[in-house]
Amino acid sequence: MAKLSDYLRLVKFSHTIFAMPFAMIGFTYALKCGSPTLSEPWHWIVLLGQVVLCMVFARNTAMGFNRWADWRIDAENPRTANREIPAGVISPKRALTFVIINAVLFIVTASTINSLTAVLSPVALAVVMFYSYCKRFTSLAHFVLGLSLGIAPVGAYIAVTGEFALEPCILSLIVITWCGGFDIIYALQDAAFDRERGLHSIPSRFSARTSLIISALMHIISIAALVWFASYLPGHWYLWVGVAIFTALLTLEHLLVTPTKQRNIGIAFGTLNGLASTSLAFFVILDLLL
Repeated sequence: MAKLSDYLRLVKFSHTIFAMPFAMIGFTYALKCGSPTLSEPWHWIVLLGQVVLCMVFARNTAMGFNRWADWRIDAENPRTANREIPAGVISPKRALTFVIINAVLFIVTASTINSLTAVLSPVALAVVMFYSYCKRFTSLAHFVLGLSLGIAPVGAYIAVTGEFALEPCILSLIVITWCGGFDIIYALQDAAFDRERGLHSIPSRFSARTSLIISALMHIISIAALVWFASYLPGHWYLWVGVAIFTALLTLEHLLVTPTKQRNIGIAFGTLNGLASTSLAFFVILDLLL
């Protein structure tokens, strides 16, 4: 019988740190600079809980479905053969049941927030689940992953205000290009396997050097979009500290991983990007609150 910890490993729960900070930025920005539709002064606490639950359920659905859809491919890849489904820790049937339960919980929770989050919840699920099949036919799968995570700040903003706005869409652009860029770096590990199996990615289509140039260009767009978003904020000095740290960590990522030096991909992908998102969220939210 699979344990809760097995399911948490299945969905890489620790990787929630990538999108959750941006959702919190979108949430706080909506409270401070948007037009919040709060019925009571304390309502934001309940709403925050709803947004966090939606994030968890949506990500569990996306990652669980990805592992279920790819488990046969993962079984053939030495790097991924020990994942929970190909290793026999969780059966494909139980993984799919886990996905369905989380998808239902996401739609139900989103429907308790407002009418727009209710209507858009199935659309969000369609996007995050569609990603799992993209590498079978397009090298742009990295950017679909970015879009899947980029939904988070827009969704959090809509949860508070019940409407769209430009600013959370800029946040989404940051996430799309940032995640797309670091996923290209991550995919370098499987470039040879993907070519052999006919799977699509930037590294399987281009050389490592070209792939890293594309990744760097995406991160330059991320930083430019971040400066654009910062122009809508109060702009205290600590905001720019956050922007500088985010920029420095992305730069370090590209210094650690080169065409001939790829042993640091794990540090660049997990550690540096986790630090980038959390530190940026800390300073941006500080700027908004103070």
